[in-house]
Amino acid sequence: MNFTYVIEHMEEDEETPKAIPPWVELEYTHMRMMAGPDALVQFTHLSQSSSVFLNSAFAENAGRSLSKFSCHQAGVLELMEQSKISLDKVCLLDPKAEKELSPEDGDGRFEWFLFGGILGDDPPRDRTSELRNLGFPTRHLGSIQMTTDTALGVTKLVIHDRIPLNEVPYIDHPTIRFNSKESVEMPFRYIADGKEPRLPPGMKKLLHEDLNKTFDF
Repeated sequence: MNFTYVIEHMEEDEETPKAIPPWVELEYTHMRMMAGPDALVQFTHLSQSSSVFLNSAFAENAGRSLSKFSCHQAGVLELMEQSKISLDKVCLLDPKAEKELSPEDGDGRFEWFLFGGILGDDPPRDRTSELRNLGFPTRHLGSIQMTTDTALGVTKLVIHDRIPLNEVPYIDHPTIRFNSKESVEMPFRYIADGKEPRLPPGMKKLLHEDLNKTFDF
């Protein structure tokens, strides 16, 4: 079964040619890698400049391993109406949901899986509440905060690969080491690749650059 993942963009974009920050671009590209080539990732509620930028960036990063994508200035409700998708067919991934996501949720009861992005705040700001109030069915991915690309990746492992949530390999709050003297602790849960967290390609370099800027007086 092919799945559709919807990212309701909840950052406050600036109306500039590059409204999407570099780390958001990396995470959004990583979502397409996580979803896989049979899936569709739809990015909604984008500003005009963000939509143009993402379309251009994704066109430059085409690949067989990436999901299909679409970018929309319309929000998820308008896109649902256009696609004739009913509310009960959209599962909102919500940290405050009572029920955890299970492989059975990929059996056809849901057609779309909805995420509020980017929601990797520390401490969490519960921006998912804006979507929760719309009445979607909800599922959670555990109690530890994830980045949105990790949340999508975990969702894919559960509903597509049918791995129960408690059997997904995780690394919590990893320390990213750049050299013998420089490191940064990430306040999130990640999917484990061996002993390392699964980060978006290019993210480690970006984190190091940001760390150096912090000490650039």
